[in-house]
Amino acid sequence: MLEKEISESCKRLKLSQNLAEQAQLITGSSHQEYLLKLMESEIAHRETARIDKLINKAGFYTIKTFQGFRFDEVNLPAGVTPEYLKELKFLETKTNIVMYGNVGTGKTFLSTALGVEACRKGIETRFFRTAALVNRLSEAKRDGSLSGFMSKILKAELIICDEWGYVPLDITGSQLLFELVSECYEQRTLIINTNIEFSRWANVFYDKDMTAAILDRMLHHCHLLLFPGDSNRMRESSISG
Repeated sequence: MLEKEISESCKRLKLSQNLAEQAQLITGSSHQEYLLKLMESEIAHRETARIDKLINKAGFYTIKTFQGFRFDEVNLPAGVTPEYLKELKFLETKTNIVMYGNVGTGKTFLSTALGVEACRKGIETRFFRTAALVNRLSEAKRDGSLSGFMSKILKAELIICDEWGYVPLDITGSQLLFELVSECYEQRTLIINTNIEFSRWANVFYDKDMTAAILDRMLHHCHLLLFPGDSNRMRESSISG
């Protein structure tokens, strides 16, 4: 009977059912100790739920952590260490990151791990495959919801664009992506994963002026991480054996 009443009280007070469940399990040497442990349990539960919500909202295709990632296979620029990346120091200065290298060399792995870590620190993050992002921006423009969709994206402090440059863009797609990059400039951090060298970006975007404008904003505050190896997927596949 008490269990049901506690559960109903939690609903009325907009508290989680976790509190009702923990009320039966927690013990304390005094009423105050019992109450403190119960509140600490609820705080921990809410923090876990908040992190899970951020990770689900981010849009990662798979969940990756730093465990198993080989930093020795990445060429890091001067002043950038694995610890600097893991601690997300680049977010403090709104510094972008461009990850350049062959397909399958770990760019998506590392960018996802950085995004998941950001979520765990309570930082709102978005992860997109670039072609899919441009398609969604174009659809939003056509149906008149571009402003709302852009606002949702720009709520994030970290925006990750995977497979950047894999698909050539038309003029509308280029303009929309340029608008997003411009809105992020010195306000948010972008992580770009690409296998296209900067000199060839003009082949992806509509014209040289558009490319120059995007590069200017992207590279002003930026770390370039180079992934020089062969594809890990090919190396680890049974075919290569």
